[in-house]
Amino acid sequence: MSLEAAEASARGGFACLFSTSEEFERALITERRAQGRYVQRRMRWPAILFVGCALMVAGMALLFR
Repeated sequence: MSLEAAEASARGGFACLFSTSEEFERALITERRAQGRYVQRRMRWPAILFVGCALMVAGMALLFR
């Protein structure tokens, strides 16, 4: 019995866990997402630019009134 267990563990050491590269890539991306590597940060630049342009338009309207 122990010889069969040793044989199974020896064969398992040489086997690949993934049958295709797509499975490997999917597992890799899932692991990296779990680690938080693909977290998207909110960009504040569009809101800042919008407020800046709105203030410039309001200032020009008051200036040329």
